[in-house]
Amino acid sequence: MNVVFMGTPDFAACSLQKLIDEKYFISGVFCQPDKPKNRGHKLAACTVKETALAAGLAVYQPEKLRDGAALAILEQLAPDIIVVVAYGRILPNDMLTLPKYGCINVHGSLLPAYRGSAPIQRAVINGDKITGVSTMYLSEGMDEGDVILTRETAIGEKETSGQLFDRLAPMGAELLIETLRAIEAGTAPRTPQDGNCATYAPPLSKEESPIDWTKEPYMVMKHIYGMQPWPCATAELGGTVFKIFDGERTGRSTSKAPGTVVSAGKKGIEVACGGGETVLITELQAPGGKRMAAGAYLLGHPMEV
Repeated sequence: MNVVFMGTPDFAACSLQKLIDEKYFISGVFCQPDKPKNRGHKLAACTVKETALAAGLAVYQPEKLRDGAALAILEQLAPDIIVVVAYGRILPNDMLTLPKYGCINVHGSLLPAYRGSAPIQRAVINGDKITGVSTMYLSEGMDEGDVILTRETAIGEKETSGQLFDRLAPMGAELLIETLRAIEAGTAPRTPQDGNCATYAPPLSKEESPIDWTKEPYMVMKHIYGMQPWPCATAELGGTVFKIFDGERTGRSTSKAPGTVVSAGKKGIEVACGGGETVLITELQAPGGKRMAAGAYLLGHPMEV
């Protein structure tokens, strides 16, 4: 089977590496163009490109998909199937219909839940107990294609989006191989999605960082974990805006307004939440400072209550 792979970030690189390890013939790898990175703004390759070049694979980085140039490359490569994992672009119909077996995708949710670019983060932020990965046939709509296979997993109570990414990436890679084998054998299922049950996962933004203290403690904690590693949850406490990395539900009641600092000491900073309960912030980062235990920060920066 002649495979063309399309993807960009770490999540996709895991699937590409699995294809390489399983000795699939990969005639070409498509990824986003190199982008400026860090303070020097030097162009940096994405993880998929680095993985492909390390394996000696041909890499293509078209600026556009609809000007005919990318299609001409694909026609020359003549893939039996195109595998797309977090590529960041929607393929036009002339590409979708080119391969013998069509185009398939690995997606970080149990479709039709969380169509879009941030399914893993949204599942954590929304307090979901279960998530997973899906493979599907690509269509012209965003993540609307027929589902092939799914695998589910529980989300840990204190699991961050970054940690969940690290678990779902290899799970998706394994599911990809199972899917390709089923397609080759002619046994792959094809289940249309119920659009009435679809939910969406738009990309995160820094505007979403501030913690909404009117929410009950469980959802406050899920916001903290879901916003890691980027853009991170933030909160103004004692007149300073901190990045917030960890905390715990106290089970204690308070009559103070949500967002009010109830106590501050060696264990951390206790803040009132919705429902009349509190959360104890245990790990934070002050502007220009390092990530540290909240109690350690308070030793040098007492906070009035």
